[in-house]
Amino acid sequence: MQVREGVSGYRIRLCGAKRQVVTAFCALTVEHGLAALSTAETVILPGVDDPKHVPPPSVLKAIRAAARRGARIASMCTGAFVLAATGLLEGKRATTHWLAAAEMARQFPGTEVDPNVLYVDNGRILTAAGAAAAFDLCLYMVRKDYGAAVAARTAKACVMPLERAGGQAQFIEHLPPAADDRSSLHKTLAWIETHLDGNLRVEAIAKRAAVSVRTLHRRFVQQTGMTPTAWVLAVRLGRAQQLLETTRFSVERVSQLTGFGSTATFRSQFRSAFATSPLAHRRSFTQVSG
Repeated sequence: MQVREGVSGYRIRLCGAKRQVVTAFCALTVEHGLAALSTAETVILPGVDDPKHVPPPSVLKAIRAAARRGARIASMCTGAFVLAATGLLEGKRATTHWLAAAEMARQFPGTEVDPNVLYVDNGRILTAAGAAAAFDLCLYMVRKDYGAAVAARTAKACVMPLERAGGQAQFIEHLPPAADDRSSLHKTLAWIETHLDGNLRVEAIAKRAAVSVRTLHRRFVQQTGMTPTAWVLAVRLGRAQQLLETTRFSVERVSQLTGFGSTATFRSQFRSAFATSPLAHRRSFTQVSG
């Protein structure tokens, strides 16, 4: 395949510890052994079903050898666990699917796991988040290898934007804890979600929960992993996302309904959390028909 006259495109080879037919969403035939990695310019590690599974030593050895001779190594989704097992992510920043981020941080404490980004470029070592983010990283590599024009044509052929705004944070679902005992904040959290446009300062929430501010703070951290202020902000932002995606409300109206006080504050907090603007988010995720 030629990208343009005189310039060859990628040659793809499926390699593995053994030659076999792998069935996932489709049947793929692994036709090449690990020796093929010795000439690869880019090695892509796909996601794995079980992040706790230790890859065969032969696989890790072949990836390390490819990296030593200068090959680019890129992991997709939970393939980051395989990459981390080689030691190539030690002391580096990396990402994986947000659902697996905590497990990766536990298994590989020497790696800075960032669950909020779509991909991370460490030069010759790259990692992508979920399956869709793998496309983002692949387009990024195409752009680096062949330029913006070729990347733009590739994105158009794949019916996807050349570069998505924001990161994984915009896809994460935040769920309140179950009402399992008398100390549970379940009712308080439910009340907060129906009063986002009201006074949700810590003192007001503590009064509603009939506890001291100190007790409220302790229970929030224990049950949500966040402070009351941080949790309220996350819920307000989540509600704002929903309104942007499912209604035609203006940014100003969304700001009012979610209790941000001012549109400027709303825009600032939204961009800080999701690395994109409210209007850009709406364009990417809107569910309202034309």
